[in-house]
Amino acid sequence: MLGIHAHIGSQIFEVNGFQMAAKKLIETLADWNQRIGYEAKVLNVGGGFGIRYTEDDDPIAPEEFVDAIVKTVKQETSSKGLITPAIWIEPGRSIVGPAGYNLYTVGSRKDVEGIRSYVTVDGGMGDNIRPALYQADYEAVLASNPTAPIAETVRVAGKYCESGDILIKEQALPASKPGDVLVMLATGAYGYSMASNYNRNPRPAVVFCENGEAKLVISRETYDDLISHDLTI
Repeated sequence: MLGIHAHIGSQIFEVNGFQMAAKKLIETLADWNQRIGYEAKVLNVGGGFGIRYTEDDDPIAPEEFVDAIVKTVKQETSSKGLITPAIWIEPGRSIVGPAGYNLYTVGSRKDVEGIRSYVTVDGGMGDNIRPALYQADYEAVLASNPTAPIAETVRVAGKYCESGDILIKEQALPASKPGDVLVMLATGAYGYSMASNYNRNPRPAVVFCENGEAKLVISRETYDDLISHDLTI
């Protein structure tokens, strides 16, 4: 066995949980070392490092996580007479989350007097299930002018014919019209990887962009793709 691993959760903004997990793992290793002479080559404290989805999120710098984890592991292994193993983390969401964006085209609009206004888009829970499944919060901007003055607060709804298909409950936006492109921020983690063909809808394309260059890496699904496994009977 190469080593020992733990995972304490997701979207974490404090270091103490990782420090406690590291201490518990090393306690386990000390016990195994005493009983069977086992020495781990790797200690993996998992992932869960939080990112900024909305202005209410205040993630700490990755360096703070790493520094606290490394110091704790070194102190605990030294105090228990163990060799310090390689320290692994799983930065996953903290890397890919902020790197991804969902682009939606604004469609129809519904204004319910005295309650709220709805802006619908050509995507939703099929390409980002997290708001419906986890009540996850996101923010969005207009692609044409992300810093345009705010004109209203709307609820951004999807196209999947479900009352729970709400991408953003309350989003401050400039005035928008059908055909505008809405950019939903920080969707790189658990977006496409959890996407589905809900209600027989094709999944969107994925494009990588860097230094002004764009490359299609996953093509947009077609309706032919959806029926490709259907059999003639």
